[in-house]
Amino acid sequence: MRPLRYSINVTLDGCCDHRVGLVDEDLHRHAVENLAQADALLFGRVTYEMMEAAWRPSARAGAGPDWMKPWMEPFARTIHAARKYVVSSTLDRVDWNAELVRGDLGAAVQELKRESGKGLFVGGVKLPLALAELGLIDEYEFVVHPRLAGHGPTLFAGLSKPVDLKLLSRLEFGSGAVAMRYEPRR
Repeated sequence: MRPLRYSINVTLDGCCDHRVGLVDEDLHRHAVENLAQADALLFGRVTYEMMEAAWRPSARAGAGPDWMKPWMEPFARTIHAARKYVVSSTLDRVDWNAELVRGDLGAAVQELKRESGKGLFVGGVKLPLALAELGLIDEYEFVVHPRLAGHGPTLFAGLSKPVDLKLLSRLEFGSGAVAMRYEPRR
């Protein structure tokens, strides 16, 4: 059974807005390593559309967006090539190497986990909350940035019951960010 791994960047005050975290080469390299541990990515509509807008290559052959630094290119290539599953009740279709997931979320994700392979990787905020409620996340990683954002959104708001976690590893980056990887205590 493929494990479902979740990773998110979060500030010290709990904000998971992608625009407020630190962006550096080490963190991008770490993200590429995470993606390499998965056969496919699982996104909700919002995360899928955000990632597609940022990382899908443009029609300008060989030219990335003006904001993209050369050390971001491995992440861009990796996420572009990855197989993607998109959980959405509002999208009619997806492309960018993606397939829609509809119907019962728990049954659909269990079916994806039963396929052979290295694993599934999920990002975002709302979909991971639903997956945590269903007990489907096998590993959590929080990349905590040494910054106070002063605003939300926050993680797992509305979780119906606590999920106790066991620390598996801790990795410090030069920026002061710390990646902490956990598994649920079952």
